[in-house]
Amino acid sequence: MIVTKKAEFHATKDALANEEDNQINSVEFVKMFQLYTSAMRKVRTKLEILDDEFQVKYDHNPIHHMETRIKSERSILEKCKRRNIEPNVQSIQNTLTDIAGIRVICSYVEDIYAIGEYLIKQEDVELLRKSDYIKNPKQNGYRSLHLIVQVPLFLTEETVKIPVEIQLRTEAMDFWASLEHDLHYKTNKHIPSDLVIELKECADTLANLDLKMQEIKNKI
Repeated sequence: MIVTKKAEFHATKDALANEEDNQINSVEFVKMFQLYTSAMRKVRTKLEILDDEFQVKYDHNPIHHMETRIKSERSILEKCKRRNIEPNVQSIQNTLTDIAGIRVICSYVEDIYAIGEYLIKQEDVELLRKSDYIKNPKQNGYRSLHLIVQVPLFLTEETVKIPVEIQLRTEAMDFWASLEHDLHYKTNKHIPSDLVIELKECADTLANLDLKMQEIKNKI
């Protein structure tokens, strides 16, 4: 079944209107949702154009696939509560930078840095924050390159700048992160320390595999 962008937007709009414990003015929230959806779409298009250019110039697509998401109203409110943020649109827009998110799955580690660098060099892309968890992995073994960028949206009566969070990973990094997330959050179980160590070892093994595959590619 094909779902158009317009149908997707209205389906999400209806879902927001029906959420329980709605603390945000629904009209204002829908307006905010539209801005973040548009910014996310704009950044995704930029990434797709870069991927297309790589294919033409180098006969190589650095991006394997992409996933996009907009935080639900419930998730936003829960984060506001954890961080003592006023649950209104203005406070949310002034404080949260991860409402719109794009996960970019790349074939090789070098692709991650190439795509990231070419994106932030674009004139209308402003880098707000960069966290390199590939060169500096988290203690649990998590690896990814995180970028918070801000892009302008040219509306009918004004121009606004909206942040988008981008996570760039290899397929191996994404495989580990997805399973680790399932174990920690979806099972709601405490992971024993010995298994935490094993998970870290798995992350290190996959990182070494990424490096080996990069070496093989560079030799071809």
